[in-house]
Amino acid sequence: MTKVVGVRFKKAGKIYYFDPAGVEINAGDPAIVETARGLEYGTVVVGPKDVSEDQIVAPLKKVLRKANERDLAQVEQNRAKEREALEVCEKKVQAHGLDMRLIDAEYTFDNSKIIIYFTAEGRVDFRELVKDLASVFRTRIELRQIGVRDEAKIIGGLGPCGREFCCKAFLGDFQPVSIKMAKEQNLSLNPTKISGVCGRLMCCLRFECDHYEDTRSSMPEVGARAVTVEGEGKILSVNVIRNTLTVHLDNGKTMDFPTEEVEVRKCNCPMAGTCGGASGAIEAEPEAEAKKPKEPKEPK
Repeated sequence: MTKVVGVRFKKAGKIYYFDPAGVEINAGDPAIVETARGLEYGTVVVGPKDVSEDQIVAPLKKVLRKANERDLAQVEQNRAKEREALEVCEKKVQAHGLDMRLIDAEYTFDNSKIIIYFTAEGRVDFRELVKDLASVFRTRIELRQIGVRDEAKIIGGLGPCGREFCCKAFLGDFQPVSIKMAKEQNLSLNPTKISGVCGRLMCCLRFECDHYEDTRSSMPEVGARAVTVEGEGKILSVNVIRNTLTVHLDNGKTMDFPTEEVEVRKCNCPMAGTCGGASGAIEAEPEAEAKKPKEPKEPK
């Protein structure tokens, strides 16, 4: 078993595991860790725990120390420099006439590298731009092209629901989203209704789909016969969020009922639920065996 801690570098970023290397650190503590691109500042979100060797990716980087006041001041300075670097880079992009949109700039904690994120319709030849920026900042420059979902995650904003983007607030990874998930939730298939600001299917379709599947498994099927306090009828639709059933009654009315107040008939036959069959067929009683005539007794 190996002891590790989970560190996150951004609010809703991925969790990376590091070797605490004897440093006393717990969840919620800021930390300085060693990464493939240099020293980085992050927050411990998973406290020390033991995991098996096959659950980690070797070699495991180490936690150098718990971040102190000086480190926090360095982080604030880097953030100010990132805004300046983005402005300089935008001017350089215009000077080189490149068809690319800059999204964000990021300094590593030790200022050994500047990472600039951008979006573009296709491939961009930015070799001359990198040389120009390196001569200005006197450090390593990395230009990284990202997709529209990553762009929305970095910039942030409010979704159609009025809340902060899920990707910006808490989603660490992007997972595949399909139109089947929208169908499972009885949503409109209009692209403008189920697409996010990024133009892709909304991420919430993915993690809400599990709730719909679990809840629907305990609710009756559409089309089943049901008995309610208002009489019998046919289930027209189910509302997973409200946990209600829409029933079209035999008397012509259509009403909503809580799921727990509706009794589902075992069959769809018109026998008022008394047959007890699953397919509506009434089982015939076994015919009585014909009585055999008594044989006459032999005379004595």
